[in-house]
Amino acid sequence: MAEPAVFSIGLDSRLSDNIRRAPANEESDIESRLSLGVQHTSDPGVCNSDLLARGAYAYWLDDSFDPETTAEADFEGDCRLGSNLVWQVSDYLRDVAQSSRVSNTPDDRTQKNVFRTGPVLTLRVGAVDELLLSAAYENTEFREPDQKDGERYSGTVGWSHFFSPSFTAGVSASVDQSELDTEEEIDRVTYNLPFTKTWESTALSGAFGYGLIETRLASQPRQEYEAFVGNLLLVRQINVTTELELQVSRELTDQTSDFDSRFDEFVFDLNQSSAVEVTAFRLGINNNLSGGVEFDVNLFGSRSDYLDIGTEEDDYGISASFRRPITEQLTGLLGARYERFDYSLDETQDEVAQVNAGIEFQLNRQFNFVSRVGYEQRTSDVAFREFDEAWVLAGVVYRFR
Repeated sequence: MAEPAVFSIGLDSRLSDNIRRAPANEESDIESRLSLGVQHTSDPGVCNSDLLARGAYAYWLDDSFDPETTAEADFEGDCRLGSNLVWQVSDYLRDVAQSSRVSNTPDDRTQKNVFRTGPVLTLRVGAVDELLLSAAYENTEFREPDQKDGERYSGTVGWSHFFSPSFTAGVSASVDQSELDTEEEIDRVTYNLPFTKTWESTALSGAFGYGLIETRLASQPRQEYEAFVGNLLLVRQINVTTELELQVSRELTDQTSDFDSRFDEFVFDLNQSSAVEVTAFRLGINNNLSGGVEFDVNLFGSRSDYLDIGTEEDDYGISASFRRPITEQLTGLLGARYERFDYSLDETQDEVAQVNAGIEFQLNRQFNFVSRVGYEQRTSDVAFREFDEAWVLAGVVYRFR
């Protein structure tokens, strides 16, 4: 039992004065994209699911790039198999940059798909204690054949104590084993102290502990690394219109993990080694003001320590978006973003600045028209990574209801 799925079809064209984002000899081209989308959420029941997906076909008028098909999807589902047993399924599909050093053109991207499934068993032990057992299989695949695909098997055992209706804490241990298609094996062990605490307008959750990761390759000696790990999520309702969200995480992981799905701004360097110590944060302030006005600001940053080769990459920045209805059918849009990258390997720095503005016109509940203009500039200590690009976009979306 569920509401009908919402399908949409869209067509847009984007004119760029530097379609390849080259430092010199810029070339103009028009990128046209035909997309199909679906959104569906099931009613609560024995089985639940939430799907948001879109596929697109892109074509460049002057053949700057070969025509390509892209897709992105987020799916989460679960089925209750008994009073204490739930089977979970999730899938994350995106086009991702192969490195933060590249210009993020079609030649620089690859498609990443992370599929995960497994059971979760929850047992009540007395009135205030709970035991959790879970297992999962995870498969990660990249579109480009030179990227490392991988399979992961994991298991977790945890105990939680309900100190009060608003405070829970406990202990957990998890083990996962990964095998890449390069025959490299990665084992990880994590011990955590998880907790949750809620107040009238604030929710705080997280875990802190110890992590150990071990990599093995037939032609190389075993490598072992350990670190303090943890995560924290704070959601604070400042007032009726403003919400603050702070997310911090530190993990020992590898490029086949879903870390970049949890921190959208984060980019793995897929050309580097496998074992990575990642620290990332995101601070978001969301304002839903009167009259349909929306103003959002996000601060973000991350550090990637590629352990096998001893290099670090830092990334931090700020983004903002503003949305304001002008009339009942017309809405104005503004956006800006600044990002800085520091690379320890060659001691270089890059800076990226973006601005855009646009309007949306909603003819009716089905038809939506959009037009945007934007400008992006990348400056770098390395000349071939620099570029300037100005662009104009116009498109239409039709929703089937």
